[in-house]
Amino acid sequence: MKNLVMLNHPHFIVDMMYARTNNMIARAIYEEIGFGNVAYLHPDTLQSLLSVVPTLEKLNLKMRICDAYRPPIAHEKMLEIIPYEKAKFFAKTPERSNHCHGTAVDVCLTDNLGNNLLYPTEIDAYKEIYSKQILNGEFSDFAKHLISARHDYMQADNKAIKNRQFLKNLMEEHGFESISHEWWHYNLKGWQNYPVINW
Repeated sequence: MKNLVMLNHPHFIVDMMYARTNNMIARAIYEEIGFGNVAYLHPDTLQSLLSVVPTLEKLNLKMRICDAYRPPIAHEKMLEIIPYEKAKFFAKTPERSNHCHGTAVDVCLTDNLGNNLLYPTEIDAYKEIYSKQILNGEFSDFAKHLISARHDYMQADNKAIKNRQFLKNLMEEHGFESISHEWWHYNLKGWQNYPVINW
């Protein structure tokens, strides 16, 4: 695929959340469009991501990849379910989504057996109860819950906060930028210089 390379490395667990149904939109959008459970990235993003491997090896950890490159058509379908105006959960357009540029990843660390370390929320702040509410057009409870996904949220378990901070330090040391409201989301530094990639 032009400008994209597949992530295939033993220290990374590819578990694309939108290739399964236990996500905030309760649909396997990536499967529906024929994309599937595959993590593609811009080569520059992949290079930065692979640079964390020595640290993972040293600490006997792995990294779970829950989203990487997102085809623009998938992003548009996701916005049909959670409109930007309702929750500001997905970027307003594919052009504004770093995932559609191949320059963003949603990640967490796991132990060597693939068990996620403790964090303040699941990736995407997923909870089935909020997913069901969203599908019924109710967004207020989820919006309140999203506060716990912020990097400055300090009401979580101390171990969860430490794990969140360690992940942030690790990613920022290896060419990524965090965003304040999603502890799991990291953009390649300079992502603005990369175009949207159509699939």
